[in-house]
Amino acid sequence: MAKKLKVTQVRSLIGNKLKAKRTIEALGLKRMHHTVIHDDNPNIRGMVFKVKHMVQVEEIEE
Repeated sequence: MAKKLKVTQVRSLIGNKLKAKRTIEALGLKRMHHTVIHDDNPNIRGMVFKVKHMVQVEEIEE
């Protein structure tokens, strides 16, 4: 079974730097409380780390 990451946006983009906004967009998040599921890999982990103050992350098994 592969691990996946469930990423949910919990903070607004207002007042954040452009780089953080682009990272949220690259993760596929569209609005507050929107959730996406990604494969657990170093690329996604790095993106989540950069915006950890705006997202909530859960590990799930699939």
